[in-house]
Amino acid sequence: MTREQHLQWCKDRALEYIHAGDIANGLTSMLSDIRKHPDTDSPAMASLCMMTTIMAGRIKTTEEAEKFINGFN
Repeated sequence: MTREQHLQWCKDRALEYIHAGDIANGLTSMLSDIRKHPDTDSPAMASLCMMTTIMAGRIKTTEEAEKFINGFN
């Protein structure tokens, strides 16, 4: 699987949770899955995961969560 394919898979899985109304698990899914591919896992990603854990409490709406997830590239 290419980096782009993996990233899209991560986004799709996360958005399934988010569209079902489960924002917290959508964000957790994205951050867990993105680290499962060598081309998307890095020390910077680990820092982003920590920062996002803090941010997760601030993302309250489906629209905010979608924007966050779709911002990964």
